Amino acid sequence: MNIFIHLSDIIIPLVIFFVVGYGLASKVKVYESFLKGAEDGLKIVVDIVPTLIGLLVAVGVLRASGFFELLGTLLAPVTERAGLPAQLVPLLIVKLFSSSAATGLVLDIFKTNGPDSYAGTVASILMSCTETVFYTMSVYFLAAKVTKTRYTLPGALLATLAGTVASVVLAGRMM
Repeated sequence: MNIFIHLSDIIIPLVIFFVVGYGLASKVKVYESFLKGAEDGLKIVVDIVPTLIGLLVAVGVLRASGFFELLGTLLAPVTERAGLPAQLVPLLIVKLFSSSAATGLVLDIFKTNGPDSYAGTVASILMSCTETVFYTMSVYFLAAKVTKTRYTLPGALLATLAGTVASVVLAGRMM
């Protein structure tokens, strides 16, 4: 086990040295290529920032207005039967848009119920079993200039449902 600790310390520098060494051996201007990539990345960030700000503002407004809590209360009879605590409904919705906002909700769940509670365990597993679907789609499709998303949204929402079910099942087995 001790070897893995030391290996993890040197793996990133080894990858960097390998990439630079391979570039030099292939007679590629490594530094100029790096600068070109950084410049292209900065242009993508400038294109993405308005979308990111819009998503974060919308999530903040809905969270501050109490909409998510109201929705959780309305859906509580259905979600409780499925084994999903009602306070996790806002987490599920927010996670679709923003991982950092969802992390704030998880911390609230931990303060209220504790991290070792059923709700805390489901929330923890849920955070790693689901994706920020709308954020990811908007950022990556905008960056790649994809206009026809076909089945991406239904597939991503189905994967989120599967992650949610897995979270409930796994947390139920742990308790």
